[in-house]
Amino acid sequence: MLPDRDAAEEAAEELAESLGLPEEPRPVRDALAGEDDAEDAQWLVVLEDPRSRHDREALRGLAERYEGWLEND
Repeated sequence: MLPDRDAAEEAAEELAESLGLPEEPRPVRDALAGEDDAEDAQWLVVLEDPRSRHDREALRGLAERYEGWLEND
């Protein structure tokens, strides 16, 4: 979860490069419930990892560098 689109795009690019992904994850806007104002939107960079192959602490560190956080689910 990231605070704005720019941070999400930069994090997605870094994520793709560091993990050697075949394509860059696409950032997705997540408006807060009941909010229509784009200023109140957060951005998601979704990484499917059903086998838990990626280091959670490394992913958490990447999110925090962009003033975001890691969510599991």
